Amino acid sequence: MIYAHRGASKLAPENTMPAYDLASESGADGLEIDVQLTKDNIPVLIHDENVRRTTNGTGFVQDYTYDQLRLLDAGSWFSSKFSDCSIVTLDYFLRWFKNRSMQLNVELKTNVIHYNNIEAIVYDQLNYHQMLDRTVISSFNVASVEKITAIDSNVQTAFLTSIKRKHLPKYAYDHGASSLHVKYRMLDKALVKQCHHHRMPLRIYTVNRPSWMTKCFKLGCDGIFTDVPHEAVEQRDLFESK
Repeated sequence: MIYAHRGASKLAPENTMPAYDLASESGADGLEIDVQLTKDNIPVLIHDENVRRTTNGTGFVQDYTYDQLRLLDAGSWFSSKFSDCSIVTLDYFLRWFKNRSMQLNVELKTNVIHYNNIEAIVYDQLNYHQMLDRTVISSFNVASVEKITAIDSNVQTAFLTSIKRKHLPKYAYDHGASSLHVKYRMLDKALVKQCHHHRMPLRIYTVNRPSWMTKCFKLGCDGIFTDVPHEAVEQRDLFESK
């Protein structure tokens, strides 16, 4: 499966509606989004804890109310034609997304800042929009994975990592994860074999080069995250036609 990483983030500003629209049109199987919490506990879609890189503002997401945050320009850093882009709420995104036949990966950004109850807040919104059956909730923080699993053991979860360790699939499973998401440099036959042994889906991030896409397809990975979903779809079609 091909997941558009933060949307089609090489073609439009990451985690914005234009990036999601383009990803939807590309033929990608799913979307990956990043979620942080505002000062008034509104889940919003932005990768960094600080707004500086992707908006015209400064400071931390957690120090803004959503009414303050939505006034920031979240597109001009990428291109002036996206100057009307703003940070959107998870609720707004889900209302747009649920009518599309795609899968969803929600990454909880809890590995730097502790957001109180973010797991329950995000779960409740996914449940309200009836999206749980086609969503994977992932995090670099195993505590978040454990909290989601404690809320609902049937929800698909994933442990995210870029750090090698022995028996990684077992480690992820022991912390409540039902799947494993690893950085592309960690991919090898042994890891794929271990994941298959544990019946644990393995998805790879962030795969932008055709050679790495082909490697993922050949080794039998369950999914990739890419900034260029339109190119990944083309590469998969080429691979499957051989």
